[in-house]
Amino acid sequence: MTQRLPLIVFALVMALIPLVPGIPPFWIVLLDNIGLAALVAMGLVLLTGVGGLTSFGQAAFCGFGAYTTAVLTTAYGVSPWLTLPLSLLVSGIAAVLLGIVTVRLSGHYLPLGTIAWGIGLFYLFSKLEFLGRNDGISGIPPLAIGSYKMLSPGAIYCAIWIAVLISALLTMNLLDSRTGRAIRALRRGHIAAEAFGVHTPRAKLLVFIYAAVLAGLSGWLYAHFQRAANPTPFGPQAGIEYLFIAVVGGAGYVWGAVLGAGIVVILKEVLQSYLPYIFGGQSQLETIVFGILLVMLLQLAPSGVWPWLMAWLPLKAARKRPDTSLTLPARERAPTTSAALLQLDRARKQFGGVTAVNDVSFDVKAREIVALIGPNGAGKSTTFNLITGVLTATGGKIAVLGKDVEDAPPQEVVKLGVARTFQHVKLVPDMTVLENVAIGAHLRGHSGAVASMFRLDRADEAKLLAEAARQIERVGLTDQIDQLAGSLSLGQQRIVEIARALCVDPMLLLLDEPAAGLRHMEKQRLAALLRQLRDGGMSVLLVEHDMGFVMDLADRIVVLDFGTKIAEGTPDAIKKNPEVIKAYLGAAA
Repeated sequence: MTQRLPLIVFALVMALIPLVPGIPPFWIVLLDNIGLAALVAMGLVLLTGVGGLTSFGQAAFCGFGAYTTAVLTTAYGVSPWLTLPLSLLVSGIAAVLLGIVTVRLSGHYLPLGTIAWGIGLFYLFSKLEFLGRNDGISGIPPLAIGSYKMLSPGAIYCAIWIAVLISALLTMNLLDSRTGRAIRALRRGHIAAEAFGVHTPRAKLLVFIYAAVLAGLSGWLYAHFQRAANPTPFGPQAGIEYLFIAVVGGAGYVWGAVLGAGIVVILKEVLQSYLPYIFGGQSQLETIVFGILLVMLLQLAPSGVWPWLMAWLPLKAARKRPDTSLTLPARERAPTTSAALLQLDRARKQFGGVTAVNDVSFDVKAREIVALIGPNGAGKSTTFNLITGVLTATGGKIAVLGKDVEDAPPQEVVKLGVARTFQHVKLVPDMTVLENVAIGAHLRGHSGAVASMFRLDRADEAKLLAEAARQIERVGLTDQIDQLAGSLSLGQQRIVEIARALCVDPMLLLLDEPAAGLRHMEKQRLAALLRQLRDGGMSVLLVEHDMGFVMDLADRIVVLDFGTKIAEGTPDAIKKNPEVIKAYLGAAA
């Protein structure tokens, strides 16, 4: 209830504004425009601020929503309320068609792609005869409830802001879920998300469609607010402005979309109204001043105005701790036999003329800790990437539980019970420790996006968070459970990665330099945890440069040098191996 209190207060304030005696009608028009812009910006919060996909073409989806209802209501006499689902559907279908291509782009190609189709659709709207070409469609009927027609800005005000509030609630629900965590993980790249079962193209397409549907809703409302639709409001300039709104308000915050819309819409109106008087109407300086003020604002609050304001307000909602009595079904454990969980048979990886992994063969048996050591550049992390599907092997075979995985994607490898950490920590810094760890349990949950938006996922979500809390307690970070991951030390972040990997409930745990950055006592606790995991039925394959840590912990050691295996054996045998001493250890221990 406390998390929804700001939403309730905001709804009451917005409901009371039109009732204020003597309020100028122009203010209501401004609020209507703010609400319409906030809907589009809310989608961009999810798409750009959370999902990391920059789009300059959202105005085109407003056009799909507006033109759909304009055509159906004027040419076919369909009720405006019946055109709402159709407008959303058309916007969604357009997003699917465009998104299949767009979300596969990365880097600067992604925003350039959205600019390209945004311009293309703008010109398409202005050339199609049945859309009225550049003149557009007029005479769109107003929204009506019975005999009450929403002809004035004050009449449609409630419809617009009810849509904003419902969209904000659904968006917050979506972000506070298994699907939302998967979307938020996209910003740190796809490798870590895929390692825990997130299908990144599907997640990107989902958020692309969701943002388009919100823009389509805004377009539908705009058409019945203005009672006309022409291409001008749906062009590339409007798309850029919507992105500005999201960035100014705070690109990762739902309420930042509303605040950003208010700032930009009001600022534009003030400048357009008063600058011509100040400068005698000789030139359109409002665009220049508008740009300068926005740059100054972003200098003051580079992450957006909403997080800047929240940092000044002592409003910190305490999150309820997960009920750790709730449990997820455990993965079936491998029997204590000599059969190998993992087998590499002449595994090979070449990058052009460079051989990073050269016909390496070894295995990891059930209930065994195996260390993979060697100098920097020996191919250890590349071997990890081959095992987990991040890289595809050039040759040889890699099998997990007897199933070949050398060509399998990471999502399939993790389903077999293989979890990993990374040489360079891959956490989402602005998510809490609990949220980051819960990403590891992604495949153990089942609720989808629609269930999340309507809070039908609460039982499933409670179990996932309970599992995450248990693993955090297991690694000794309970005191940091609600801290942002980016605020922790490097050593603590590595421990968080281990907790995230344990949420998979793996049979084989791959740890890439887990002791780096840890103090002596922390290393001792980590070693005790890994022994406990082994005794409980889990196998561990680790890369580590701390030879004291490795020699005391590992059952077996595999040594690589320039991508080639030069030795394998017990810690005592490796200590005395002349090749290992020459290539790596430097002296017999």
